[in-house]
Amino acid sequence: MPTRHPSTAADVIVVGAGMIGAACAYYAARAGLSVTVVDRGPVAGGTTGAGEGNLLVSDKEPGPELDLALLSLRLWLELAPDIRAETEFEPKGGLVVASDPAGLDALRRFAKEQGAAGVEAYEIPGDRLHDLEPHLAEGLAGAFHYPQDAQVQPALAASRLLRASGATLRLGEEVTALLTGADGTVRGVRTATGAELYAPNVVNAAGSWGGALARLADTDLPVLPRRGFVLVTEPLPRVVRHKVYAADYVADVASDSAALQTSPVVEGTPAGPVLIGASRERVGFDRTLSPRTVSRLAAGAARLFPVLAGVRVMRVYAGFRPYLPDHLPAIGPDPRVPGLLHACGHEGAGIGLAPATGLLISRFLTGAAPDLDARPFRPGRFSEETPEDLS
Repeated sequence: MPTRHPSTAADVIVVGAGMIGAACAYYAARAGLSVTVVDRGPVAGGTTGAGEGNLLVSDKEPGPELDLALLSLRLWLELAPDIRAETEFEPKGGLVVASDPAGLDALRRFAKEQGAAGVEAYEIPGDRLHDLEPHLAEGLAGAFHYPQDAQVQPALAASRLLRASGATLRLGEEVTALLTGADGTVRGVRTATGAELYAPNVVNAAGSWGGALARLADTDLPVLPRRGFVLVTEPLPRVVRHKVYAADYVADVASDSAALQTSPVVEGTPAGPVLIGASRERVGFDRTLSPRTVSRLAAGAARLFPVLAGVRVMRVYAGFRPYLPDHLPAIGPDPRVPGLLHACGHEGAGIGLAPATGLLISRFLTGAAPDLDARPFRPGRFSEETPEDLS
């Protein structure tokens, strides 16, 4: 192995300067490791910059992802107050609404299961909904209030964690190769500028492009992009107090369909604009604006909040959620490439799951015990063929 030049050497290289990469850098640095973060674009230039910044437990059924979300929520609350303030952290809570009694019954069963796992949820009858959301539509059967749900401004959050990490940033440099030794062990990366950056560990935090980075190491991670649009209204008084969404949003998140799905998701922001989602479809990396999708999102929001019907939409942006077939992220070492770790595939939950992901990666890097059972997130699970291998 060639001698590492001090200016390009680190304990770990994180590929990706979005929220997941920022959290990996932050917790690795807290564990005493030196970190270099490399991204072909700016901080939060990919999926993070196109997100709404949701930190949700309300949309997750009991299981590994909810465990990860609850750990992340704890870590968000443990961040220094100045860090949280600079990310526009807002513990505003979520409200999941049902249009009819059958839908409310389904929410009731779902909330009961979540409660056993540590989620707080409170039923709100239809005639009390306006106490929480005065502008909500009339005639809804009821809702469940999730006080643990919160929101951050995602680009600010990624930037602030990177700054707190003290990591060396190499922005505008695309990773074109993973450097390996004769035994296949990772020893760094090469970028499009020709620079060779050395480290015994490389973390794949490339989001929707994580599969492409894995292929550079001759390994496989079946990450696919799932496109979504977000509508941003003109600044308004606080007409929406919580994150409010219809019950079918949970089913859309868990769906494997490649076809277009939309379900109304509406939330206000401290700056005034209302954010409107959510859509999902698998169309590769096509960013083409879809008038049909925008129309469906706007109509869904107006059904939930009629006051929005006459509000102007100032802009629409698209993003790609990094989707894995079982809807769980890949977090941990690649069993086929020593020194390569993955931290991607969080779909639309990456902002909320980032702290726990970063903490788990730091545990793997230092050999410390993880804070929860990380086996469901192991990157090699997609190539495992027998039940024995999965145990």
